[in-house]
Amino acid sequence: MELLIMAYALKTSCARNIIGVIPYFPYSKQSKMRKRGSIVCKLLASMLAKAGLTHIITMDLHQKEIQGFFSFPVDNLRASPFLIQYIQEEVSQPLPDVLWSSCRAQSYAERLRLGLAVIHGEAQCTEQDMDDGRHSPPMVKNATVHPGLELPLMMAKEKPPITVVGDVGGRIAIIVDDIIDDVESFVAAAEILKERGAYKIFVMATHGLLSADAPRLIEESSIDEVVVTNTVPHEVQKLQCPKIKTVDISLILSEAIRRIHNGESMAYLFRNITVDD
Repeated sequence: MELLIMAYALKTSCARNIIGVIPYFPYSKQSKMRKRGSIVCKLLASMLAKAGLTHIITMDLHQKEIQGFFSFPVDNLRASPFLIQYIQEEVSQPLPDVLWSSCRAQSYAERLRLGLAVIHGEAQCTEQDMDDGRHSPPMVKNATVHPGLELPLMMAKEKPPITVVGDVGGRIAIIVDDIIDDVESFVAAAEILKERGAYKIFVMATHGLLSADAPRLIEESSIDEVVVTNTVPHEVQKLQCPKIKTVDISLILSEAIRRIHNGESMAYLFRNITVDD
């Protein structure tokens, strides 16, 4: 809301260009229609355009197709070069495996010349999760259906428990994703990897939201290190959990701002970047 107010103030002051630097674009996960729900990301894009923004610099959108919601240019920068550099400098032998987000992990594995394993499935919901309303609305009893209408029943999906496809015994496992917020799935995956003989477990993500009890869960888990960038402030979480490490990406943001201000090409910041990055 503060960004919208500032942008509108600049617009009414006849600013020629209004460029928003939003390293973590909020509501980026809500970019698809789910159970007739609202696409909040589209709403936010419309609000930014209405407020007067003419350009946005962001980083690692959850879905790259989100750029199509905007009526003005969007520069979706990548944090992968910084995270890959961290792996090369800080992660030692034995040779690691890269896991989790299949396309992103494959891109990391190909650039680092590493093996690839895939984590499939998800942590099973507990009874408390089922009761807290996230699976609402409840099934309607005695629903009225037109006598002549017989619709085929769509069976509900049920994901299998977490399994690992690939050999991680005696290796360093690197779990790669774009956002780490609720860490239950990462903790469950780390437990499975430890059971499969993984030597060390690293979790790497661009945006470290680390909400609720995430620092405590990470500290008590089998995860050896969580590496995130500083797109989102997390100093308090780092004080609560020494396993959380930060990679600074301010360099690429400042260079993007400089190039746009001077009218220079942005292509240099996207060299060797592919769709999977």
